[in-house]
Amino acid sequence: MARSAPLVIDWKPDRASGVPITEQIVQYMCAQVSGGAWPIGSRLPSQRALAEGFGVNRSTVIAAINELADYGIVEGLHGAGTRIVSNTWSLMLPGAPDWADYVSSGFFKANNTTIQAINRLEFDPSMARLGTGELDPRLFPRDMWHDVLTEAASEIDSMGYPEPEGIPELREAIAAHMRESGIKTGPEQILVTSGALQALQIISMSLLSTGSTVFAEAPSYIKSLQVFQSAGMHLAGVPMDANGIDVTALSHILAGGTATSAATAATASAAAPTSTPAHPAPSRRSGRNGRGSVLYTIPTNHNPTGVTMSEARRRELLECCVANRLPIIEDGAYQDLVFDDSPTRSQSPVPLKSMDETGMVIYLGSASKALAPGLRIGWIVAPEPIVHRLADVKMQMDYGASLLSQWVFARFLTSGRYGMFLAELNKELRRRRDAALATLDRLFDGIAHWNTPGGGFYIWLTFDEPMPMGRLFQKAVEAGVLLNPGDIYDFEGDNSLRLSYAYTTPAEFADAAERLAAVVRALG
Repeated sequence: MARSAPLVIDWKPDRASGVPITEQIVQYMCAQVSGGAWPIGSRLPSQRALAEGFGVNRSTVIAAINELADYGIVEGLHGAGTRIVSNTWSLMLPGAPDWADYVSSGFFKANNTTIQAINRLEFDPSMARLGTGELDPRLFPRDMWHDVLTEAASEIDSMGYPEPEGIPELREAIAAHMRESGIKTGPEQILVTSGALQALQIISMSLLSTGSTVFAEAPSYIKSLQVFQSAGMHLAGVPMDANGIDVTALSHILAGGTATSAATAATASAAAPTSTPAHPAPSRRSGRNGRGSVLYTIPTNHNPTGVTMSEARRRELLECCVANRLPIIEDGAYQDLVFDDSPTRSQSPVPLKSMDETGMVIYLGSASKALAPGLRIGWIVAPEPIVHRLADVKMQMDYGASLLSQWVFARFLTSGRYGMFLAELNKELRRRRDAALATLDRLFDGIAHWNTPGGGFYIWLTFDEPMPMGRLFQKAVEAGVLLNPGDIYDFEGDNSLRLSYAYTTPAEFADAAERLAAVVRALG
């Protein structure tokens, strides 16, 4: 293989500056990579040539390169010199994290009144929870839990603080679980968190800057959006269709255009699948890309629409993001809950992270959706330098996820119990989905339209005529039905509801849907 030509250095550090020379060199090299002048695979000049070019001692160059290597930006390859190996997440590492500024200023934004009402009414036992994002507690695998906790009682002999990244047994078990999904990873690339939501908080506090732009599907998971907003980031909605996020629209936005309206996106997401239009190759120097931007996406069993991104669309999206150097946060909370045409887990939709060859994608996983939200176990799959940075921040926040919870989930994974539970759970979720769709056909045909999800918890229902969603929510509550209106997930009103078949039995879903249909007719 021919050796690529080394990069040309035409810059020197400012010796009159108060910034240390080594830090200036690191900042310069990061700027060259983030700006696209030094693409991945580029070979740096020799240490001697760099020292001469910068007008510094060789030891200063070695210190700068070692720092860049610690961040995962460059890597020394035997016989091939030092090359650029990352141009996205690793560039966000240099400098101290500013998460403490967020925490000390009390930055969390209050939920809107509808979300506050939902959070309160979910604990009212008289309410039929028709939109809740939680599994029916009656599906809790009590016998399996009894066995695991019995083992814990006899095997755990201390409960000290865990390692910052998580206990080794769980990190190895999660890495093996991820490899089953096609993600090639090891325990050193796993960070255990106190739920996937904390993973987003840590990323927001330590990798993203105030004023960064976060692109997300329109609509998207409300609690994730709230995290970004609370950290002072700008949100940009990208339309969806039946195949997932619209890459043509994303390319247009990155080139300096504006997004299609979120209402149009919501309507498209519930429509029948259509062919994906070709899109122009995205510019490497788009107007809104770079270090200040990131894409947050839920490609499998999307929350709230239930859409699963097609494989072709996933490859198209990754190609667009690589070309624009737009790093991706992939939320895989529902990755394990695929039940259409997937008799084995290996046939589930492949994660974006499994296609990632440049460290572009940070993957978030969770035990909350399938096993138990109260376990509070999530995880991050990321390059090792990112894991170390995030682990340092996490330790300053809570000194590590619960040791008992980590041990329990590790034992579920390594014993095979988690896989057995998933197999039965997905059968039950498919049964409940089919019954819910039959109920909607009976009660809402001609009034609304909806999608058929291939997994997860949700059906996205959109009314055919404008519906006063605020009044619908209140009247439904009066009828004993708690709804999740679509506009709490969207960037504007969308005339939709997120319906869940995971929390109620088919009979309970049908009863609540009857009451909802009566309310809809009265408002019409």
